[in-house]
Amino acid sequence: MARKGRGPRTETHTIAGGEAELLRDADRDGGWVLLVGSVPQSYVDLSDPTYLDFEYMQLMGAVVDAIAPAGEPLDAVHIGGAGCTLPRYVAATRPGARQVVLEPDGELVRLVRERLPVKGVPGLRIRITDGRSGVAALPAAADDLVVLDAFAEASMPSDLATREFVLDAARVLRPGGVYLANVADGFRLPFARRAAATIASVFRHTLLMGDPGVLRGRRFGNLIVAASREPLPVAELTRRAAGGVTRARLLAAGELAAFCSGAAPLHDGEDIAVPVPPPQVFGKS
Repeated sequence: MARKGRGPRTETHTIAGGEAELLRDADRDGGWVLLVGSVPQSYVDLSDPTYLDFEYMQLMGAVVDAIAPAGEPLDAVHIGGAGCTLPRYVAATRPGARQVVLEPDGELVRLVRERLPVKGVPGLRIRITDGRSGVAALPAAADDLVVLDAFAEASMPSDLATREFVLDAARVLRPGGVYLANVADGFRLPFARRAAATIASVFRHTLLMGDPGVLRGRRFGNLIVAASREPLPVAELTRRAAGGVTRARLLAAGELAAFCSGAAPLHDGEDIAVPVPPPQVFGKS
């Protein structure tokens, strides 16, 4: 990431979830990477909020772009805040959007407010609360988009993967609203298959996008699930996934059913094995 004559700048901060680092991208003047426990959580470009660096975030941005006409405001809930990359993107591409971020780590929120300012992001509020409590407090049928992108370092909190939680998230959505989830998994994808089956058990229309190698269960990575009570723009998203900087594959209908075959939905009270990436994924030894 280093640019000739200018080295990257790193800051270390203590937060409730451990140690957070801010690493300046020397190749982009406004670019910062936020890491927690040495795991990259967000890339934020303060000069250009429409720039999405992480591959999975590019796919999430593609969904946001496709679910409503360009520039049309959306009311959105984001479960998991970190650097607020997607909320910044929505605010920039859909003026008039109203958004709330649910983030349980108050120290992380303070750090982001101070070092990656969100005060100037129109229509954005941050609530310091966990995802389950925060969603439970929201009114029914009030939002167009619910985004689940919550990780404790590199693992999704298991209570946000269950059918009971997805049902509550569905309650918050308007009839044509979209549920968008970032799921991470590795070899053979046992968790991702169950997570996708869980979401598909709640929403009639569900699709899955990801890097072909990750989808084949050959390496650890992120998969994006989008779901709605109404039909999704599958053809458009298939083109976007295949033609973007990140070449991804999309599964829907029969292909998604085959992907989820034999995978039971996740439920509260179950002992859920949430996948942890192998050390080499983030350069740990």
